Amino acid sequence: MSKRLFLLDGMALVYRAHFAFATRPIITSKGFNTSALFGFTQTLLDIINTHQPTHLGMAMDTAAPTHRHVEYPEYKAQREAMPEDLSLALPHVRRIVDAFNIPLIVKDGLEADDLIGTIVRRAEKEDYISYMVTPDKDFGQLVSDKIFICKPARLGEGIEILGVPEILAKWGIQHPRQVIDILGLWGDASDNIPGVPGIGEKTAGKLISQYGSVESLLEHVSEIKGKLRENLEANREQALLSKRLATIVCDADYQIGLEELAVRPPDEEKLKQLFTEFEFNSLGKRLFGENFKAGRGFESSKPSLKTFDQGDFKLESDPEPTIEATKITTTVSPALKTIADVPHRYQWIKTRGERMELIASLERLKSFCFDTETTGLDVRSARPVGIAFSYEAHTGYYVSLPAGQEELCEVLAEFKDLFANERIEKVGHNLKYDISILKWHGLEVRGRLFDTMIAHSLIDPEMRHGMDYLAESLLGYSPIPITRLIGGEESDQLNMADVSPEQVAEYAAEDADVTWQLRAILDPRLKEKGQEHVFHEIESPLIPVLVDMEFEGIRINPLILSDFSKQLALEMAGHEARIYELAGVRFNLNSPKQLGEVLFDKLKIGDAPKKTKTGQYSTNEQTLQLLAGEHEIVSRLLEFREASKLKSTYADALPDTIWPKTGRVHTTYNQMVTATGRLNSQNPNLQNIPIRTEQGKEIRRAFVPRDEGHVLLSADYSQIELRIIAALADESGMIEAFKQNLDIHAATAARVYGVELANVSPEMRRNAKMVNFGIAYGISAFGLSQ
Repeated sequence: MSKRLFLLDGMALVYRAHFAFATRPIITSKGFNTSALFGFTQTLLDIINTHQPTHLGMAMDTAAPTHRHVEYPEYKAQREAMPEDLSLALPHVRRIVDAFNIPLIVKDGLEADDLIGTIVRRAEKEDYISYMVTPDKDFGQLVSDKIFICKPARLGEGIEILGVPEILAKWGIQHPRQVIDILGLWGDASDNIPGVPGIGEKTAGKLISQYGSVESLLEHVSEIKGKLRENLEANREQALLSKRLATIVCDADYQIGLEELAVRPPDEEKLKQLFTEFEFNSLGKRLFGENFKAGRGFESSKPSLKTFDQGDFKLESDPEPTIEATKITTTVSPALKTIADVPHRYQWIKTRGERMELIASLERLKSFCFDTETTGLDVRSARPVGIAFSYEAHTGYYVSLPAGQEELCEVLAEFKDLFANERIEKVGHNLKYDISILKWHGLEVRGRLFDTMIAHSLIDPEMRHGMDYLAESLLGYSPIPITRLIGGEESDQLNMADVSPEQVAEYAAEDADVTWQLRAILDPRLKEKGQEHVFHEIESPLIPVLVDMEFEGIRINPLILSDFSKQLALEMAGHEARIYELAGVRFNLNSPKQLGEVLFDKLKIGDAPKKTKTGQYSTNEQTLQLLAGEHEIVSRLLEFREASKLKSTYADALPDTIWPKTGRVHTTYNQMVTATGRLNSQNPNLQNIPIRTEQGKEIRRAFVPRDEGHVLLSADYSQIELRIIAALADESGMIEAFKQNLDIHAATAARVYGVELANVSPEMRRNAKMVNFGIAYGISAFGLSQ
């Protein structure tokens, strides 16, 4: 049997998959765009099923610069930022590849093209048949009698295999390596390879067919006539540079044994979890049988939120291959169990006597799980409808609570000592919400806490952490969906107070039961992952601290903001009038199209104005900042936008967030939202109150102590991340700066700008701060230069 090596051009395939669904993106029920993941997985399965590779790997670029960037800094510099949805999906592509047990081929300083070129040339010598899975035309230069391009399905044509005859016919050349010469003349807009002005694909093909190479063409340039000759003579070095940039390296310093790429069976458990997480029903059924159930997504482009199975949407061509013919055949049938399949004992607690009996039982325990059911998500205004408890698998108790405020307080008071008992561990999922609900109704929750959401986020940080997902992926169990009780359409949804107590009792008791079972699974995994200390000593004790912070809130003086809003309105009117005067015409300042026409067509600002994908001029803040020194109208626009943002986002909006009952603002803090592990603040966001400008500081003036007996105290870690980085990297300059108790950002600025520490300006320090944290969190060389 011949050895068939398939190498995936990872980034090209992922981009292609994402944009194939651009008009009808695939969105999960949680709002996550899985277009790239779904399309990429479809392609991967089609390759495995149709061609049955014996060896398989995926090459990816890294953010590190390559020799091309060194020789030509503008290489790929014009590329627009990756769409946010695609950027968020990339880490999950790696998880999918890992679950399929496919080696990931990466190395700083080498592009995927160079890695693939190096490996296929090595494989060619060892008698492999190699297939480069890519839509990229550049790979034509590598094709031989043992190396082929495998172009993924497009427009219903199926997978296209391109060999030497196809490449020669496509370009009208004598040898595949002449593809490099064509690209040297034609250039490549996607990579910002300049080529020769005025030479397109057809002209490049004719010239190389006639002269054989760029070098030979330049030697005979006297034979060319007219403007084409002028362009070639004027751009001789640019043509040779473009050829070098387009040449795929085939002898890169990258060591991997070809046998390391031998196809291995996938990790079925990981794949099931991923297909469940991303709601890939059709793919799950193809791999694991008709009983696979992953949930359902919705199509974001339709306002009706119509549900669909992702199998209904195919990546331009979706042949249904026979799974039985592949190496990933499986007879597993992971049908998810439901409440109808599992014997359970759930009890609805209605009377005071039953409550006293339950409380007495709970007080004898070392640990129990609880979950509140409420009328809403705002802990300040939501009313608790009931509390569910569990302390044994498949067992649960639901205490319904009265609607009247006085009666509600009386019943809750019965549980006061139980929740305050520090000896008993309290288990829950997103415990901060439940503890906050009780606190706003007079109950304190004390003792050790075990939050299954936080535990799972430490064990598998890149996965989803919702209780339903954890139940499906870890317990093989699908809980009762909340929509069964309150409805699916948000505008018509009921709240729990409108649902019959019998239904709520079963739903809530199941939640507590499932969470209790999850604790038993997650607790030992914390130990396996070495996360016990972080969980028990840092994250769990933080929960009641955040509850207290949210409950306490902070006072805002609305009069200060009202006065500032009026001041900003006057400033905006002044800027607007001056902008119209400078433009010589009135237009909609908030219309990018009209603004672009005024700036770039009428006033001719800038040499080569950027355009968006839709063909409009780019007028975003970054673009305007670069042009700020060229015309007063640009600086006025930036000042107008700054004033408008401060007015709408802060001066006008913050007073509306004051809670009337306390006279203070109560934000919500999230522990597990940011990738860096920092807290996230929402409704309102109190972490982005501006401070850099004098106008921004006016917003901060509105934050005041609650009364004469209180003061505001500001405290912060002293550059904790940078201290860790300095220690890990053993970076002498940073370590010395910390030892001398210097301002690390000012110290960096002094080194970057070559000035004495005392001469570092606030702007220099701000830029150095961006450098320090940008490098720490993975900024690209291009991003750093910007």
